Amino acid sequence: MEFVQVEEPDLRKPILIAAMQDMGNVGSTAIDLVNDNLNTRLFRYVSSSYPPFVVDKGGYIEYYQEKWEYRYGKDIIVFGGGKGQPENNEDLYKLCQDVIDVAKRYEVRLLYTLGAFQTNQVLGKNPKTFVTTTSQELTSQVSKIGVDITPQQSLITGFNGLILGFAKSSDLQGIGLYGEINDPQIPQYRAVKSILQTLERLTYQKFGDFIDLDLMADAVDNEVHK
Repeated sequence: MEFVQVEEPDLRKPILIAAMQDMGNVGSTAIDLVNDNLNTRLFRYVSSSYPPFVVDKGGYIEYYQEKWEYRYGKDIIVFGGGKGQPENNEDLYKLCQDVIDVAKRYEVRLLYTLGAFQTNQVLGKNPKTFVTTTSQELTSQVSKIGVDITPQQSLITGFNGLILGFAKSSDLQGIGLYGEINDPQIPQYRAVKSILQTLERLTYQKFGDFIDLDLMADAVDNEVHK
């Protein structure tokens, strides 16, 4: 992996939102919307090792080298998005450690990560977002604003879970927000909306009016039910 610093932003004790592509494209879609709405600016990026596969598009192939960006705005760093995650654990661990190193460099006061929470329950148009944190004390604090805490013990795999472990090991407070989904194979725009609405409550930031997310969710429903 290659780590490239593009510029040195003037940041002091920002929050950091970090998430990557996962089930239903929840994490990457949320990151893209945060960047768009906050008009963030690139300051660092990570290029992956070349993947050991090509993508057959039906008669022709594409060959992707993944790149993940660090961007910044007022009092905020946003990391991730992209089309995938690192292909092996070694690269995933390197990437998580780089996020923590960047967080320490700019004295990040709180790290947030975003992702999907798969459930077998039938979901309507208002899926819940469940929250977990790096300590019982922090969970007690955030529960006071009425957010839903993750309901049972489970494994949170991939970057959007592991980054909380790296944060905890580095004495950095972290909060994970995971939106309910049923089908991990299709984009889950309502889960993204639910997560961002919860994130607004926790960060006092605004991430848009979410009208486009509603329209895209309806379009997916129409396609699925044809």
